Amino acid sequence: MKSPVHRCRDVEHNRGQAGTGAGGNFLQTEQCIPISKDVITSSSASAMWFIRDACGIVCAVITWLLVLYAEFVVLFVMLLPSKNLTYSIVNGTLFNTLAFLALASHLRAMCTDPGAVPKGNATKEYIESLQLKPGQVVYKCPKCCSIKPDRAHHCSVCKRCIRKMDHHCPWVNNCVGENNQKYFVLFTMYIALISLHSLLMVVFHFLYCFEDDWTKCSSFSPPATVILLILLCFEGLLFLIFTSVMFGTQVHSICTDETGIERLKGETGKWGKVPCWEAMRMAFGGPFSLSWCSPFTGLSCKKSPADHVAIPQGEIIEEDVIEIPLN
Repeated sequence: MKSPVHRCRDVEHNRGQAGTGAGGNFLQTEQCIPISKDVITSSSASAMWFIRDACGIVCAVITWLLVLYAEFVVLFVMLLPSKNLTYSIVNGTLFNTLAFLALASHLRAMCTDPGAVPKGNATKEYIESLQLKPGQVVYKCPKCCSIKPDRAHHCSVCKRCIRKMDHHCPWVNNCVGENNQKYFVLFTMYIALISLHSLLMVVFHFLYCFEDDWTKCSSFSPPATVILLILLCFEGLLFLIFTSVMFGTQVHSICTDETGIERLKGETGKWGKVPCWEAMRMAFGGPFSLSWCSPFTGLSCKKSPADHVAIPQGEIIEEDVIEIPLN
């Protein structure tokens, strides 16, 4: 399923007020005319995407360390010392599976191009290759010298214009945009699930240890066991609330076809919105299936590198607003 095409805004001159001075001609916004998404976003899809931002890298490393800490406490404090083998196997398998999917989703969200517009394509040759109609207007980003597609915004951290940019998340060291929103949603969902699972296991472990001897319910000393469990409880509760809110916010943004930055800037209603289920299919890459929950499946709407169009080279134009002259 192809995502909505990017559009440029049509304008036409109103010549009915000629002779009224410099303000006689003005621009009037008209219906948008589509421009091929493959052309407007042509870039090398084979390159590795990674943002070299110190804050983002630190936050990403902290995320992995927190998951590994939870893994350590769950396995070595609660499950391995347990006398119930079935309880340990079932919960250990479930927790490790969810943790693996969470880290895989985090890696895909961090290392997937969120939908960056190619840098430096604001050239006369490139604009001519778009074959725009007379009276159309395109806009150049003055920061990255790119022709901005509709619904694209510039990220000061990534230093690129991102298609359907929702926000820049330091925890995944990347923008959340058109191409990686699925992986960010899965990351928040799996983190929320392992947080809930760990909290439930902490509660059961406390109840078990209160009924039995503390020295027998853990391979660590009772004070160390209590401290480790309290820290895990605090971490699980904190991230359960945070990721649950983020998950709900992202699903709401997808269903309403409105990104977070569009909501903040009041840009709603300036494009043709799609129904909720259609928007979900576009974001997750096809009809509903188990692949929606997998961070290892790509988006079926993405084009292969062979479909990308080469950008004509040339000098960057100076104007930020480029209007195709009327014949």
